[in-house]
Amino acid sequence: MGVDWPLAIIIISHDNVSMATISTESVGFLLHDTARAFRYRFDARARDLGVTRQQWRALFHIARDEGLNQAELADRLEVERITLCRMVDRLAEAGLVERRSDPRDRRVWRLHLLPPAHAIVDRLTQIGLDMEQEAMAALGDEERDQLIDSLKRLREALREDGRKQVA
Repeated sequence: MGVDWPLAIIIISHDNVSMATISTESVGFLLHDTARAFRYRFDARARDLGVTRQQWRALFHIARDEGLNQAELADRLEVERITLCRMVDRLAEAGLVERRSDPRDRRVWRLHLLPPAHAIVDRLTQIGLDMEQEAMAALGDEERDQLIDSLKRLREALREDGRKQVA
């Protein structure tokens, strides 16, 4: 995978500064490197669909929660609302997303996928399933189950204020 050497970081505590080393075998580095490998491979396979990574993430969230509003989607994608507005403009111009006014609040726009977007989401879903199957082939059934359980527990332990976050 990557270079296997320790990385020095500075840890600041109370009134002194000390040096510590973190190996590239640490959980944080391994999770980051694995996620990056998944993203790169996914991007390479999805390139011909004509949507950016942020756009396909938006399409996934809208497909999973049809009718969510733009503010909710901006929060899920961790982007500014104006950035999301421009992204939704482009998705709407491409005939993939439609804004509908909220019947209870005229200031709010609800997002819905249009038929061409469903085909893209289906293809992206299949790419993701294929990649997961390929990656998990390196593990036995018990190892796979343990990995999934461990990742779920880590995710839960890292949640802020006990809030339920949407992946």
